[in-house]
Amino acid sequence: MAMTARAGFVNAVMLVLIIVLSSSAGWAQKPKKGSSLKNVELCNSSDRVSPEARIDGCTAFIEAGEGAVNGFVIAYNNRGNAYSAKADYERAIKDFLEAARLDPNYAKAFNNLGVAYLRTGANDLAIGALEEALKLNPNYGAAYANRAAAYLKTNAFDRAARDYDEAIRLDPKLEAARSGRCWTRAVLGALQAALEDCDIVLRSETNNAAAYDSRALINLKMGQFSAAIDDYNSALRLVPKLASALYGRGLARFKLGDTDGGHSDISAAKRIDAAIDEAFVRYGVPRRD
Repeated sequence: MAMTARAGFVNAVMLVLIIVLSSSAGWAQKPKKGSSLKNVELCNSSDRVSPEARIDGCTAFIEAGEGAVNGFVIAYNNRGNAYSAKADYERAIKDFLEAARLDPNYAKAFNNLGVAYLRTGANDLAIGALEEALKLNPNYGAAYANRAAAYLKTNAFDRAARDYDEAIRLDPKLEAARSGRCWTRAVLGALQAALEDCDIVLRSETNNAAAYDSRALINLKMGQFSAAIDDYNSALRLVPKLASALYGRGLARFKLGDTDGGHSDISAAKRIDAAIDEAFVRYGVPRRD
């Protein structure tokens, strides 16, 4: 997947958030006579079956119309997760909305709805859905991480940082939150704290392009230009068209006297995203003339 500018970072985070999407492992009760146990098993499966098979199982259960309301809530939520896995967010949103309508106290449906909205660029709707999830469950670490990602999309870095702090407090093992906090802290200038977050992520996720890109920005702002280039190289090996990494590497190359390399990288970055220099100004890195 080609990622542009630092929107690429947010896309990378959201790929993780899809994994964070909450599903339900089982039904509140056994299906009534006439309902297919096989459909229930398919609908409840996640990694074990394809999204298409899961959608078919959930759809068959829903259309049979047999079972308690809670069973249908879970079926719509699970089918929404399967649609999200296929990047069919329009159908996913409809299912999450139906799950939330059937059970307005089901925080997982609102969390998943927020992620689906976020993937479509409906940032305000995403924040609203995630706020509802957090009202229902104030200890929902994944929902804080997802809302932080939505705040990042609107450049509300202070709010994102607070949500990432809360997500990590509630779930210290949530790598998506720590990776996001690394980037947010880097933008806000808390460079040493940001570096610690990125190092933790990269010790366990050596193929995390977003974390390499974030650590590269930290090194760039610290004046550690060779280290920045190394991290940008690592990010670009994983995501060759990550404009933020190309642009940042170009700046670092200029600082080390590699004028040709700097021009080449920055030109390549601007072909991907013409406004990349403006984005770096928001990140606290002055525009290069």
